[in-house]
Amino acid sequence: MPDNTLYYGDNLTILRNRDYFTNECVDLIYLDPPFNSSRNYNVLFKDESGAESDAQIVAFEDTWHWGPAAERTYHELVTGAPERVSATIGALRTIVGTNQMLAYLVMMAARLVELHRVLKPTGSLYLHCDPTASHYLKVILDSIFGGENFRNEIIWKRSSAHNDAKQGSKQFGRIHDVILFYSKSDTWRWNTLFVPYNDSYVGSEYRHEDIDGKKYKETDVTAAKPGGDTSYEWPVKRRNQKGERWIADLAEEYKVPIDGWEYKMVKPYEGRYWAYSKQNMREFASQGKLIHRQTGMPRLVQLADDMQGITVQDIWTDISPIGALATERLNYPTQKPVALLERIVSASSNPGDVILDPFCGCGTAIAAAQKLGRKWLGIDITHLSIALQKYRLKDMFELEAGRDYRVIGEPGDVGAARQLAQDDRYQFQWWALSLVRARPLGGDAGKRSGKKGSDKGIDGVITFIDDKTGKPKRALVQVKSGHVKSGDVRDLKGTLERESAAMGIFVTLEDPTRDMLTEAVSAGFYHSPGWGRDFPKVQILTIADLLRGVGVNMPLSQATFKQAERVKDDPTPQTFMKDMFEG
Repeated sequence: MPDNTLYYGDNLTILRNRDYFTNECVDLIYLDPPFNSSRNYNVLFKDESGAESDAQIVAFEDTWHWGPAAERTYHELVTGAPERVSATIGALRTIVGTNQMLAYLVMMAARLVELHRVLKPTGSLYLHCDPTASHYLKVILDSIFGGENFRNEIIWKRSSAHNDAKQGSKQFGRIHDVILFYSKSDTWRWNTLFVPYNDSYVGSEYRHEDIDGKKYKETDVTAAKPGGDTSYEWPVKRRNQKGERWIADLAEEYKVPIDGWEYKMVKPYEGRYWAYSKQNMREFASQGKLIHRQTGMPRLVQLADDMQGITVQDIWTDISPIGALATERLNYPTQKPVALLERIVSASSNPGDVILDPFCGCGTAIAAAQKLGRKWLGIDITHLSIALQKYRLKDMFELEAGRDYRVIGEPGDVGAARQLAQDDRYQFQWWALSLVRARPLGGDAGKRSGKKGSDKGIDGVITFIDDKTGKPKRALVQVKSGHVKSGDVRDLKGTLERESAAMGIFVTLEDPTRDMLTEAVSAGFYHSPGWGRDFPKVQILTIADLLRGVGVNMPLSQATFKQAERVKDDPTPQTFMKDMFEG
């Protein structure tokens, strides 16, 4: 069984690696691939020339273009995928055209083929999307999983009223997401879930009270259709005109009480059948749950307190979206409530099963899986997301990377770090910031490229509280992957003064020069009122230092990330880090 693992990289490449994902190794898949449906819908269908720069195709961002990568993936699907899949993709190209929408669908189809391969026969897949592309995705899923394995189109009310339905907009408000639920076979794992009855339902349905004041209702014990051996005879009672007592052996077999009534063995009314087996009816009678109306026919007593609730249906309005002031809000695009993922994980897996999220983002599915005692695998293409999940697992469950779970794809030595810096400076920067647990500035969560514009010499921030006033203080972090010099440290000192920051951390891939070290020492110290001691105001840390476990020398009360409330055996609603992407 796979160990809990976070993978950094393109999920298609990782899924195709048989060393990571063998056939039928996963019990449940949840994916929430990003798609920017807020853009002009017509733009998604605008024809694009094949001359588009391939650099525009950044995997899993909310912008999709038809270019060489999309054309190459399309060719792979048409020539190498199962016949139904290749036919579907070919038809979609004719219907949709070579545009952003088709680029998205082609990229998704390639990944869904691999996800089907790694799913166990008893496994299920939940694809979270919205109405912009859900109908196309359903056709693709039908071709991969088989239409007979479609289980539900779940509607989740993700928002309250929107301004897109204001007067003059000529459309209804868009307030729901779609979750497409497929199983791999007809033997999928399933746990029936219930939601509590609301007060109005209890008041209207459970109108009777017993001697203890408990509310109950009476229900029919007959049914319109047979369900096994349900045409047997059962005793019904009638008024005893002759004063005769009921037969003793009847009481022994059917648990009918001595109450001065006469009993007669009958079958249900013509055209009806008993709704329960004879054994179940005997148990109801022995528990005192059968009563008789004036007609003499038995009725089943159902206490409101004994009922599990209403089975969960395919429209979910009882799980609230993450509001602006919600404690679990991370300000991460596409973040979903933990309760939503807990419902999916609980319904379609058992403790010990393996859950996979190939677009794991801020890690909500992984947090839900860990909380519910499942194993998990997560994939994401940004070091920003991997870092956030590491913080979240630490704060919620006290899990440490390398000790409690694996992280594959992160640099493990200086050589790998240097290669990452050459390949993608933003990814290197975000990864380096995660080593000091700094909140990055100038980056978009879920995207591979940084924001344009001046960062004023600041790549990241560590916020901490160090006195009784509770006023936050800042340590500014700068990351350098190339040649460094003493002037860089002088610039950081100037930035600290300009920004009125308490400390400065200079993270470098290359070893600092003697002049750099001298410049850092000349900055003096930050005096901590909380700890009553001095800390170097400017500190230089190399990537080699950080990989060896050397950390920032600063007051321990860091508040860069709002910590998630630790999960206990009886967990309460979670509080998550919310300031990761603000600033």
